[in-house]
Amino acid sequence: MKSLHMITWILLIVGGVNWLLVFFGWELGTAIFGSMDHMVSKVIYLLVGLSALYEIFTHKKNCKMCGSAGM
Repeated sequence: MKSLHMITWILLIVGGVNWLLVFFGWELGTAIFGSMDHMVSKVIYLLVGLSALYEIFTHKKNCKMCGSAGM
């Protein structure tokens, strides 16, 4: 499960950076994939959203600082 945690964490970082770039008027998905079909962007957003849900429900168990050992 550690690898799934790392994948979701990376996707959350990518999603966060993308939202920061959207604030400044530049979208990461469009920059990487160009003006391809919006389906690619939807898949990326779906993966980032699912990663956020996964982290919400499993973060306390996976994180050493947030879990019962750290508190």
